[in-house]
Amino acid sequence: MKLFWNIVAAACALVAVIFLIWHDYDKAFVLAAIGAIAWFLNYRVQMREFVKVNEPAEHDDEWESDEDE
Repeated sequence: MKLFWNIVAAACALVAVIFLIWHDYDKAFVLAAIGAIAWFLNYRVQMREFVKVNEPAEHDDEWESDEDE
C-alpha cells in the first residue's frame, strides 16, 4: 500500500507541474493538494506498520506485577 500512495503522490505532482506550465493554477493547486494528501496517507500507512511491529504484548508480566503491589 505504501508504493501505491507514493505513485499517486508523484503522479499528482507531475500533473500539477504540467498544469503550472499551462498557467492553469486552479487545477494545479487541486492536484498538488491531492498529492500532498496521498503523501500523508503513505506516511500514515508507514506509521501503522511501525506501531504494529513495536507494539508491546498485551499480557506483559512486568505490568501484571505492578498491579499486584
